[in-house]
Formats: sequence, C-alpha cells, structure tokens
Amino acid sequence: MWERGAFEVERIDAIEAEVKHDVIAFLTNLSEHVGPEARFVHQGMTSSDVLDTCLSVQLTRAADILIEDVDALLAALERRAFEHKDTPTVGRSHGIHAEPVTFGLKLAGYHAEFQRARARLVAARKEIATCAISGAVGTFANIDPRVEEHVAAALGLEPEPVSTQVIPRDRHAMFFAVLGVVASSVERLATEIRHLQRTEVREAEEFFSEKQKGSSAMPHKRNPVLTENLTGLARLVRMAVVPAMENVALWHERDISHSSVERMIGPDATVTLDFALARLTGVVDKLVVYPETMQANLDKLGGLIHSQRVMLALTQKGVSREDSYRLVQRNAMPVWLEGKDFRALLEADPEVTAALSPAELDGLFDLGYHTKHVDTIFRRVFGRA
Repeated sequence: MWERGAFEVERIDAIEAEVKHDVIAFLTNLSEHVGPEARFVHQGMTSSDVLDTCLSVQLTRAADILIEDVDALLAALERRAFEHKDTPTVGRSHGIHAEPVTFGLKLAGYHAEFQRARARLVAARKEIATCAISGAVGTFANIDPRVEEHVAAALGLEPEPVSTQVIPRDRHAMFFAVLGVVASSVERLATEIRHLQRTEVREAEEFFSEKQKGSSAMPHKRNPVLTENLTGLARLVRMAVVPAMENVALWHERDISHSSVERMIGPDATVTLDFALARLTGVVDKLVVYPETMQANLDKLGGLIHSQRVMLALTQKGVSREDSYRLVQRNAMPVWLEGKDFRALLEADPEVTAALSPAELDGLFDLGYHTKHVDTIFRRVFGRA
C-alpha cells in the first residue's frame, strides 16, 4: 500500500460515473495501482467509516482555526477596552439615551461574550472529535474494535460509543449551532459599530484609508461597509444551523440525507466564520474613536442622563417613589420637547428644592458616579484593572 498506493481524480470521476458510488470509485482506482493486495483495503469497513471519521478530522481542525481567530479578536478587544476604559459615553436602551458608561466598558462586554464563544468552540470541538470504524450498522461484526481505537488515537479522536453506521448527527448539529451563536456575536458587535458610525451619532467609525471611496455618486460618503458585510456573513453562517438540526433524524441505523447537506455547510460555514472573525478583528484593531463626540452626545439632553439619581435622592429624603418619579419626569419632559436645561428646571421646582439643596443637586450630576465600578467589572472580565 505505501509503495504503490496512488489515485487520480479524473479516473475516480470516470469510475463514479458508472458505479454511482464515490468511495467504491476511489477504492477501484486505488486497486488499479496496488494490485492483488488491494483486497485487504477496506476490510470489514463501510463507506461511512471513512467519510464520517474524515469529516470529524476536518471539523476538529476547522475548530482549531476558529479558536485561534477568536483569540486574535479577544486580544484586539482587550487592547482597545483598556485604551478607552475611562472614556465616558452614553449608554442606550431602545436606542435612546439611558445612563453614562465608558466605551471601554462596552468593549469589555464584547470581550466577555467572545470568551464564551471560545469556550463554546472548545466544547464543540470536543463534541465532534469522534471516530467510527465499526462496519455495517456499527456492530464490529467484521472488524475488531481495536482498529477503531488505534485509528482514533492516531487521529486525535475518541471512539464513538455507538455509531450505528454513522456518527450520530446530534454532534454535528451542536457544532454548527455553536458556529451560528458565534456568528450572532460577530453581528452584535458589527451592528453596534454601524450604529455608532451613523452621522447623527458618529462616536466611532471604521478606519477609512486615504484613497478609499465610499460612494460612486457622493464623494463625501464614509460608509460602514465592513460591518455591514459582517452582518450579511453572520446570516450565511446561521443558514447552516437548521439543516444541521434536520440532519439528526436519520432513518434507522443510517441514511445519506445528511451527506449532501454537510458537503455544502461544512466548508461554507467554517470558512465564512473564519473570514468574518478575521475581518472583525481588523475592524476593532483599527476602529476610529471620537471621545469628544461621545462627551458632546452625553451633554446633548441637558443632564437627563442623571434622572435616576435625582429620583433616588428624593426617595432618600422621604418623598415616595411615585411622587419622586412624577417630579423628575415633570421636569424631564420639557427638555425633550423644548430643549430646556434639566438642572435649571429642577432648581426652579419648589417641590424638588424643598427636598434637595443646590449643593446636593450638584453631586447628583457627577459623571464619575456612574463609572465608579468600572475597575471591578474589568477585573471580572480581564482579571486585572
């Protein structure tokens, strides 16, 4: 075998055109080179022993590449998070100004998410790293289980406990589901950057090179094309998840309804996610951040971002929560509708000033109050602050 083994793709294609079976076509072409001793090849095996074990090797190696991709992204996120650990920016809920955060804290949240993505990929790799060489319907009737154990050890796999005739497809479903979750995390960060790059926000944007052009019609455009691309790529990776789930329910000991699906989603989903992770790492690494615009946006609504502090301070002075909410909201609405200053309105409200002095109001508008636990969160995420 080692001396004479060889094959030609063109010859295999020609044989397969007649026999309509890819593994038999390969074995026939191989036997043309090896000669009579080829009768010992594939002894007691079935085609799925070859194909499923090979697919396990491919997917484990793909997982290794994806884990390396996530490691590179984590490094970029950590560097940028510490760079902007104390850069104040507004936190938004429903897309509306909520309370202050820091841009570094935003990135730390994504770092924590991709730590989970890495752990899921490691688990998916372990789940898929199995070997099946058990013969027709998986009984080892014509091949000794020691062969499977030997091959599994040589390939860095574990023997499949019960392979029927194929490796159970719940393993593959879990693998591709994890890819879909990781792709969704890619999309979440990409979407955040797209929102921050909007002209009305412009707190951060993709790097725009000197000779880059954003639009064929409008020379001024600087579009978030990379993160828009990532949003689309995430959809393609998730497209593999449902077919992988549907592959689980095979007939009896086996059928090949899964095969055509996996020949498509195997390379497509893994290669696409590999590309997406590498692209996202580049975006984060070169992301342009505008701290001055972040501060301007924080100040845009005349201090409304401190409304909860004012409400809570009123409750601490003996005002009921319902009345505290009513007083604060009464002064907040003119800021939205008429562009007035929240602090000035509070100072002019006798019900508010009856409970809170001007000095106390000063303290309630301190930005640093909202970021006093950033170090604590960073230690949780990175193990250091």
